[in-house]
Amino acid sequence: MEAMLRSLFIFVSFSLFVTHISVEVSATTITLYNKCTHPVWPGIQPGAGQPIVARGGFKLLPSKSYSLKFPADWSGRIWGRHGCSFDASGRGRCATGDCGGSLFCNGLGGAPPATLAEITLGHEQDFYDVSLVDGYNLAIAITPFKGSGKCSPAGCVSDLNVMCPVGLQVRSHDKRRVVACKSACFAFNSPRYCCTGKFGSPQSCKPTAYSRIFKAACPRAYSYAYDDPTSIATCTGGNYLVTFCAHH
Repeated sequence: MEAMLRSLFIFVSFSLFVTHISVEVSATTITLYNKCTHPVWPGIQPGAGQPIVARGGFKLLPSKSYSLKFPADWSGRIWGRHGCSFDASGRGRCATGDCGGSLFCNGLGGAPPATLAEITLGHEQDFYDVSLVDGYNLAIAITPFKGSGKCSPAGCVSDLNVMCPVGLQVRSHDKRRVVACKSACFAFNSPRYCCTGKFGSPQSCKPTAYSRIFKAACPRAYSYAYDDPTSIATCTGGNYLVTFCAHH
């Protein structure tokens, strides 16, 4: 999938608000903040050839944050898992964003649908975006600080689960709640929605009724594989705050 190749991202030093365990490797700090009313288990997947950080996942309690430092030129993606249950060995499952049934993703990506924060760190410029190409489970915002250049925020701060079309809904075990919203590609596996085959170019793959719902709700996020390039933000020498449940 095109957006999955666009992978971008972050990690390497923990801090629970006041407790800082720093690893002096680079100048880029990414802080993950859980604004949700429930725990979130962030997943971290590095790009090809990049190091796995923090074993690829951990638990983040409500109103808590972790600050992590990442090496220069690191790229990858971060997403939030929720509804997770793990045993003492770290084996278990998550309701959304699961990565192979493990607390530690260790290089694996999250199972769709999941909202993705994608970041590529560069010497000259950083690139970052929030993608709904693999669907949506939690609102995510990326806010840059201490950087130069445009450094605009990116993200999806609307609750797409409350407006998710019936054909895209993922419901809780008791069927009472919508816990995630599939992308049309994942739901229907059609070249038109996946931008594959004869639709495999920006000229032939256009917005659909489904992607327009995502775009209207979250104009600063990728709604499908060939979404407007303005969905990508840039900043030079910045640090970043990634907030889960940014709509709360």
